[in-house]
Amino acid sequence: MTSQSPSSGTTPGTSTLTGGLSEKGLSAGSIGLLGATVIGISCIAPAYTLTASLGPTVAAVGTQMPGIFLVGFIPMLLVALGYRELNNAMPDAGTSFTWATRAFGPWLGWMGGWGLIVATVVVLSNLAGVAVDFFYLMLAQLFGNPGLADLTNNVIINVLTCLVFMVAAAYISYRGMETTKAVQYVLVAFQLIVLVWFSVAALTQVAEGTAFDAIALNADWFNPFLTPSFSAFAAGVSLSIFIFWGWDVTLTMNEETKNPKTTPGRAATLTVGIIFALYILVAVATLMFSGIGTGEFGLGNEEIQGNVFAALAGPVMGPFAILMSLAVLSSSAASLQSTFVGPARTMLSMGHYQAFPKRFASISPRYKSPAFATVMAGTVAWGFYAVMRVLSTDVLTDTILTLGMMICFYYGVTAFACVWYFRDSLRGPRAILLKLLAPLVGGVILLVIFATTLYDSMNPDYGSGSNIGGVGLVFILAMVLFIGGIVLMLVQRRVNPAFFQGKTLTKGSSTEHGHVK
Repeated sequence: MTSQSPSSGTTPGTSTLTGGLSEKGLSAGSIGLLGATVIGISCIAPAYTLTASLGPTVAAVGTQMPGIFLVGFIPMLLVALGYRELNNAMPDAGTSFTWATRAFGPWLGWMGGWGLIVATVVVLSNLAGVAVDFFYLMLAQLFGNPGLADLTNNVIINVLTCLVFMVAAAYISYRGMETTKAVQYVLVAFQLIVLVWFSVAALTQVAEGTAFDAIALNADWFNPFLTPSFSAFAAGVSLSIFIFWGWDVTLTMNEETKNPKTTPGRAATLTVGIIFALYILVAVATLMFSGIGTGEFGLGNEEIQGNVFAALAGPVMGPFAILMSLAVLSSSAASLQSTFVGPARTMLSMGHYQAFPKRFASISPRYKSPAFATVMAGTVAWGFYAVMRVLSTDVLTDTILTLGMMICFYYGVTAFACVWYFRDSLRGPRAILLKLLAPLVGGVILLVIFATTLYDSMNPDYGSGSNIGGVGLVFILAMVLFIGGIVLMLVQRRVNPAFFQGKTLTKGSSTEHGHVK
């Protein structure tokens, strides 16, 4: 262990690694492969994600939903492979921020970190919103009083309930990875069991002829190129990218995992694979049971598209429908808590390397967790949710579409960072595949989807149809988030220029002296 000067970007008592990378005081060795995978699945939150995205995806691409899920899975898998290679070379809790800075320098690195933080803050607000909806639905089912479910439509009650969920989740995350892991095992197992139960029950009703609007399984569903237009294709892929998002939390825990160079990458790949199989099962079962019509339980019915499981749980699961309410509630609550891991550790790293105010680098002496960063993530997420709840007629749809763009941005930046960082060490078929081709193709796909979605979102009818001055709210949100990031970056550059001068985290490549292969 060595003591460094302030300009090195480390603090006394931390060890210096390649290019100025250094430890940050987190609880090392507290997470294994199983724990990392469970937290990765929890952050994706399959029950919450599916209830919020099945309807909008069908609205965009109809019966091509399974094929669109497949297309969304491909760039996620390709980018995950690039992430794994970067983590093997440079295990650091800053992930996208750190790796993009090492590859491209401080400016793009800062924006890569900002993209991750913004995406997770947006999804934290979305998770809290779904948790609130299902909390009151569960109360209505428990007490046999449908009026209780309507409490979620009261803006004041909704926002205050959201605050309670946010505080509870932040507190658990604040207590560190051991508490996080213990909570996640039970909640993740429960939601996976209920989703498989729902799928089997739906397919059973289709076989028995009692489904709502049964349609036969068709191989064409898996052909994404049968979507009606490229704009519909892009919107569908943006939504499908959202449903896979969250696996990279396994990488942000790399300084806290056992064998940090290999375990996080393996957990990320395993997480994406499990989630893909589950999504295809649920998508096919739901399509076959409900169809895409506009009837009471049809997936084309706009009244149920924002929360599909709330409408379908009763017809599909009968008296056990409350289990789905509990599953989505637990999924939202579990993911709300595990999602704090990513932005808190990114902000911790940005504070540590002086890209953010130094206060963000503070660690809880007792729990070895990013104390101040966790509190700030919860505060900003709740504020964002409160504002969106007032501005948007459909807060879930608009935030999901905005989130999709932010994910495409920072995943894409990280994918290209992998290609550039390893550009001089592409020796052998494995290196060419994993360090060049996979992240390059994944990054290009994400770039195309990002550009198309950004252009389309200017239309006032895009998303929920909410607009300001005839410009779609999704586009306005994306621009506010990006421009806000640039402004904050320039302010930080003026206040503390060390990071932007390359003094705390240096630009480099995989062939630099001292790099560990």
